[in-house]
Amino acid sequence: MKNIIIIGAGPAGISAALYTTRAGFDTTVIAIPGGGLYKAEKIENYYGFKEPISGKDLYESGIEGAKRLGVKFIRGEVVGMGFSDKFTVKTTDNEFSADAVIIATGSKRNKPDIENLEKFEGKGVSYCAVCDAFFHKGKNVAVLGNAQYALCEANELINIANSVTLLTNGEEPKISDERLTVNKKKIKVLSGCNLLEKVIFEDGSELEVSGLFVALGTAGSADLARKMGILTEGNNIITDENGATNIPGIFSAGDCTGGLLQISKAVYDGANAGIAAINFLRK
Repeated sequence: MKNIIIIGAGPAGISAALYTTRAGFDTTVIAIPGGGLYKAEKIENYYGFKEPISGKDLYESGIEGAKRLGVKFIRGEVVGMGFSDKFTVKTTDNEFSADAVIIATGSKRNKPDIENLEKFEGKGVSYCAVCDAFFHKGKNVAVLGNAQYALCEANELINIANSVTLLTNGEEPKISDERLTVNKKKIKVLSGCNLLEKVIFEDGSELEVSGLFVALGTAGSADLARKMGILTEGNNIITDENGATNIPGIFSAGDCTGGLLQISKAVYDGANAGIAAINFLRK
């Protein structure tokens, strides 16, 4: 039986799962519970509820309904994707294969407020170690983050760069690796001429680097997409009218595709992408 992996358990991901599993495909959802919907105190602009419902209740009801139909759920943080004979979805401690993938991890909004960050994007500042590690071969680089995603990005760099420094930007370190240098100072500004040359901290000290890889929190949809060469615009994944990306077999739905950031739109996107994935797998 052909299988599909859906990354994300919000309205878009669950909506897609309902369609793919009812169509007879082995469907697995990989996600860490939470997200924007989960934190919503009260929702009263969504069809079908005579009284307001909390985001947490709506989120959990969606998952329970999908489980009833046979959708499998794996609790895990997805940190990367790849392709061999099938698509591979990598979590912090495992790897899964699929005939098709739907990315529905919502919209990432935790971009760091660091002076000159945008100025050096593409000129030393990167959001994808798999994509850009080669350009820093034998050089000193840093990873900005303090969770498992940052550690995974650092692992991509360790065997290529001369040194890798983990920057926690003022936070106490939560992760460690003896191969990494950890710097918990607060970052003030990024500096360089045409390319990034150094990170300057609030205490006036400096760290000379050729690259800064941003990996805050968990990997967002755009982060995962870039690792596969999927086209993005800002933090949004570019899809056609059916939710298909430029990579055949990979689809996307919900807030990560931009537009109206509402539950109703996410549910539609999920159904749309689910049906497109079904048609793809049946060909």
